[in-house]
Amino acid sequence: MAGKLFLCATPIGNLEDITFRVLRTLKEVDLIAAEDTRNSIKLLNHFEIKTPMTSYHEYNKIDKAYQLVEKMKEGKNIALITDAGTPGISDPGEELVRICIQEGIEVTSLPGPAACITALTMSGQATRRFVFEAFLPNDKKERAFILEELKHETRTIIIYEAPHRLIKTLEELYAVLGNREISICRELTKRYEETVKVTLEQALSYYGNHDPRGEYVLILAGKAREEINRELRESWEEFTLKEHMDYYEDQGIERKEAMKKVAKDRGISKRDVYKMLLEE
Repeated sequence: MAGKLFLCATPIGNLEDITFRVLRTLKEVDLIAAEDTRNSIKLLNHFEIKTPMTSYHEYNKIDKAYQLVEKMKEGKNIALITDAGTPGISDPGEELVRICIQEGIEVTSLPGPAACITALTMSGQATRRFVFEAFLPNDKKERAFILEELKHETRTIIIYEAPHRLIKTLEELYAVLGNREISICRELTKRYEETVKVTLEQALSYYGNHDPRGEYVLILAGKAREEINRELRESWEEFTLKEHMDYYEDQGIERKEAMKKVAKDRGISKRDVYKMLLEE
């Protein structure tokens, strides 16, 4: 029988945030694949876990994944751990999971800490709908594209950031998204854990006089639908009513339906559209 891949969530700071199930699994599997064995050995030593480890990280994630799959095909059970939190979330573990499923290897996930969810739940921002962006891309064009997408995002936005890049990221968010409300969470589950709910303008003012310290999770309020609707109405006002109608009719939409859409876009009644068209 083939072995199984166990995705084992590990603490993001406080060592008490590890489950009994994860501890038992780490002791029982044949091999632990760790993002950084030097970092993970401290965790294993703390809990007196003697299971052999191997490295699995960003720079070997494809080749090593196939090597690990071969071991599982031979019947070995393997646990995957990341430096902190849940494997597969903003780390190379997603590639190993993809390849395991592709190769018919069973995958199971052992729930536990995840910085994105921990921060979201304590942020004071809306939690019903959210989008996770992890770290913004380093490539300038790709980064600009993502920021432009986020400009009109109505869901709560979650972003990871390192202290040395925090101010630059806050500046970019402010420039593109405007003075949005933001919860800044740092050092989650650790001694100096802190969450502040401010505006981007206030955050920039604060970090202009204080050096960022610790790992950050940024929780941004989504754009209000009322603001989006207002902007849409303003953009349609640049069109004449006939141009607006032509926009829909050129797509093959029947005149009555086009009038409904124009009325909705402009925040007026269909009767008003009809009267205005007669007057043109």
